[in-house]
Amino acid sequence: MTVTAFAALHRAGEPLLLPCAWDHASALALAGQGFQAVGTTSLGVAAAAGLPDGASATRDETLRLALTLGSAPFLLSVDAEDGFSDDPDEVGEFARDLAAVGAVGINLEDGLGPVERHAAKIAAVRSAAPGLFVNARTDTYWSGDADPAETVRRLEAYREAGADGVFVPGLTDPARIASLAAHFDVPLNVLYSPAGPALAHLADLGVGRVSLGSLLYRRALGAALETAAGIRSGRIPDGPAPTYDEVRTLVRP
Repeated sequence: MTVTAFAALHRAGEPLLLPCAWDHASALALAGQGFQAVGTTSLGVAAAAGLPDGASATRDETLRLALTLGSAPFLLSVDAEDGFSDDPDEVGEFARDLAAVGAVGINLEDGLGPVERHAAKIAAVRSAAPGLFVNARTDTYWSGDADPAETVRRLEAYREAGADGVFVPGLTDPARIASLAAHFDVPLNVLYSPAGPALAHLADLGVGRVSLGSLLYRRALGAALETAAGIRSGRIPDGPAPTYDEVRTLVRP
């Protein structure tokens, strides 16, 4: 199997740091900082549209964003929640649409639903869009259950179905991260946590990809709130901010 440029960025010991954008400007700005690959954050896309995250409500918005970004000068991976459907064929069709507009990766979460159903979705994506990097996410730690055995069981099924990478958001324990990274023959993806291991430590643990998820969107929202409240209190805003003209350049070519 040919290794794609995106897959080649997933290296144990030198993991891909994947920042996640929520609109065209944020994606182009991140690419301008030298990131070869940019992901999307389902929370940011949903919140920007006034829709709930994780409720299969943003299929159109996600595809529309992919359409504007897929031809941009960076590699695009799309957070597709659970594929926006329980029907594997519909998920495969969505993946085909993503690949057609230039996306190179898709992230699919299981929401702790039936393992067989999520595995079927992965297999459908593999069939419909063979070149798309499938990152299979399980929510065993994200939900707070933190069941190591169930995590392995789910990820093994997803790997067997054709996943190119496995993702365990919420996992921050170094020993368990190292154990999972060593267990699988595909890259382990973890979600960066300010309270968890630093990027260099995650590299030492064998992680192949570190996602920033919704962190950048939430930080941007926090900075906006802090700035507005500070001005109201008579303080002069500090910290970096792109100029008006710089933001105007973040448009489609």
